[in-house]
Amino acid sequence: MRNRFCLRSIAVAWPTALLLLSLAMPAPAATAADEAARQAALDALMRPYDGDVPGASLLVLKDGRALVRRGYGRADLENGIAAGADTNYRLASVSKQFTAAAVLLLAQDGALSIDDPVKRWLPSLPPAADAITLRHLLAHTSGVLDYEDLMGASWQGQIRDAGVLALLERQDRLYFPPGTYRYSNSGYALLALVVERASGMDFPAFLRTRIFAPLGMRDSLAYVAGGPDVPHRAWGYSQAAQGWERTDQNIYSAVLGDGGIYSNIDDLARWDAAWYDGRLFDAATRALALGRQVQVATAPEATWYGFGWRVAEGRQWHNGESIGFRNSLVRWPEQHLTVVLLSNRNDPTPYDTARAIGALFLDEVPPAPR
Repeated sequence: MRNRFCLRSIAVAWPTALLLLSLAMPAPAATAADEAARQAALDALMRPYDGDVPGASLLVLKDGRALVRRGYGRADLENGIAAGADTNYRLASVSKQFTAAAVLLLAQDGALSIDDPVKRWLPSLPPAADAITLRHLLAHTSGVLDYEDLMGASWQGQIRDAGVLALLERQDRLYFPPGTYRYSNSGYALLALVVERASGMDFPAFLRTRIFAPLGMRDSLAYVAGGPDVPHRAWGYSQAAQGWERTDQNIYSAVLGDGGIYSNIDDLARWDAAWYDGRLFDAATRALALGRQVQVATAPEATWYGFGWRVAEGRQWHNGESIGFRNSLVRWPEQHLTVVLLSNRNDPTPYDTARAIGALFLDEVPPAPR
């Protein structure tokens, strides 16, 4: 019987390893040779994260069961702490799934409408924001200015969500009238503030009370300096001429709505499960979040943005990129397959790796590296 995986070689360096994975027609049942080939391919893909380097945690879920659940490399280089299934990484923009979910839960409760003008909740925004709705913010179609470009080189300390609002209050202009897609961290910072206004709770408390606790995500939190510590924390690193250096925070890292959540692969398995049933969201809410709200790309494939999710044919995902961290969460809902790959290094974003890993468990050709 032919092996499912045809590997010309696996003893190669990243990113060439991605090119080595091609899938033949699946055999009726996996043989020992099939499994060995799959493991060899997986090892090749994850080799850059292994050893005494900033590492990664990998989860592969199929039908709710963890087929792969392990860490690679180090969560903390200075203290030699290995990455594992309980290692908590800064999710960066994967956090937007939770910010969007918080807004949608309030809409599900009837506490707000996603078609509310944002100025109903944040009335201090200037007249240029009059036509912006929460729906625009959720789908990145508001035209609101990027706070990163408004801060200037002289900015002192870390900006927070309220600071983003303060910057935008002074800018009576948009990039364009609401309705055109442009990815916006500012929009998701504003959404976190809307959650606070509509719920009467601070954003970390709302997430803890309405999402993390009900789903059993015990180690997940929106991190605020001076608040609860991050358990089993991974520290972020960047590669420099002399080796890896710790680059865990920058001036943007304290904004919660666009990227401030920490979580691990075990908690994200619980998050993934919530998108298959009614334990957190009703069917209409799930359809909104995962629906094709606005097209964001036509090449290399047609891609839409939902509310906190990117959506393509048969696949849903989001990446996260911030100083010291690169993450991807990719779902194939029809096959009930999910790959979560979290890493504490500045490069590369592991989306192609996550897709290639998914291809080991699907009849799908892995993507070429970009």
